[in-house]
Amino acid sequence: MSKPKQPDGPVLVVNAGSSSIKTALFGSSLRELLRIEATGIGDDEEGRITCAGESRDMALCDHTAALTEILSAMVAYGVAVGDLSAAAHRVVHGGPDLSRSLRITPQVRGKIAACIPLAPLHNPHNLAAIDAITAAMPDLPQCASFDTAFHATNPPVAYRYALPGTPETAGLRRYGFHGISYGAMVQNWKEVTGAPLPNRLLAMHLGNGASLCAIHKGRSVATTMGFSPLGGLTMGTRVGEIDAGAVLHLARQIGIDAAEDLLQTRAGLLGLSGISADMRRVQAAATPAATFARDHVCYWITRQAGSMISAMGGLDGIAFTGGIGENDTAMRKEVLANLLWTGNVPSWVIPAAEERHIAEQALIALKEAPQP
Repeated sequence: MSKPKQPDGPVLVVNAGSSSIKTALFGSSLRELLRIEATGIGDDEEGRITCAGESRDMALCDHTAALTEILSAMVAYGVAVGDLSAAAHRVVHGGPDLSRSLRITPQVRGKIAACIPLAPLHNPHNLAAIDAITAAMPDLPQCASFDTAFHATNPPVAYRYALPGTPETAGLRRYGFHGISYGAMVQNWKEVTGAPLPNRLLAMHLGNGASLCAIHKGRSVATTMGFSPLGGLTMGTRVGEIDAGAVLHLARQIGIDAAEDLLQTRAGLLGLSGISADMRRVQAAATPAATFARDHVCYWITRQAGSMISAMGGLDGIAFTGGIGENDTAMRKEVLANLLWTGNVPSWVIPAAEERHIAEQALIALKEAPQP
C-alpha cells in the first residue's frame, strides 16, 4: 500500500504512553494522512503495530524499538523519513515554566525531565519518544505541546494551594491537565458545531483519565485536576478526590511507594468494581460493585461540575469529549439529568482532535523559534 508524498512535508504527531505509542501524520492544510499505533511495548507476547487499520504482531522491547517499527511502517506506506518537516509530541506536564507549545531544545528537554516527579506515569514515556526520534533523525525539528498549558490562564486564587511560600512548597500548585483536548475544542468549536462558543462552557474530558474544565470566554478559569493527573474525578485506575490526611495515613501504613501504586494504578473504577478500569466491561458486568463504581464516577462528575459552574458564575453550555464522553450515551444522559437544576442548557458531543491541534501548534512554534 502506498500514498503520494506530500510536497510541504508532513508533521508526525507522537503520543507516547507507558506501553503504547500513537502517531498520526498531518499534511497540507492539516489533513490527516495516516495513523500508526504501537501497543504492547515491553511485552514480547503482546507487541503489535497497527498501520492504516492493518495489524502485525511483533516483539517491541522498548519505545525506541516501537518507534523504529512505526517509522518502517510509515515508509512502507509511502512516506519517507526525509519527507517529514517536524515531529510534534504530547507532553503531559510542563510545570510552571512551559506554558505554550515550544520547539524542543536541550533546555526545554531538561525542563520536561525536571517535571518527571510531577507526572511519573507520563513524562518519562514522553521523553523516551523524544529521545528515540532524536537518535533516529537528529536533524528533524521537534516540538512539544503540554497538557498543562491551556490552564495557565487560571487565576492565582484557583491554582494556589493554601500553603506558605517556602522553598519546600515551591511548585506545589494546581496545574490542570487535558489542556490539549480543551484547547482543540475551543479552537475548532465553530467548525465542529456551527454555533458560537458559549460564554460559560462546562467541558468534560471523560476517559480512563478524566477531568472537567470551566471555560469562560474561551479561557480556562478552573479545572478539577490539580498538582498531578491523580486528582479530581474518579478515573479508570486513579483515585481522584481524596483527603490529604488519608494519603498521609496510607503512606505511614504501607509506605510511600506502595501508597502511590495504590492511588495511581489500583484505585478508581478498577478499585471500586474489582473488575476493570474499562467502563464498558464494568457496565456489562452489572454486579453490585460494578453498579456502585459507575454511580461513583457519575456522582463525582456532577458534584464537581457544580464547582466549575460556580467558578464561571453560571452556565451556557456543556461539552463532552474523550472515550467515555463521546461513546457512553447512558453516562451522558445521567450526567445531564443530574444537572437539570442548571436550566435548559444546550450540550454537545465534541470528537477529540488532540493530534491535529498538536500538529498545528507545532507549526506555529517552529515559525516563532529561532533556527538552531
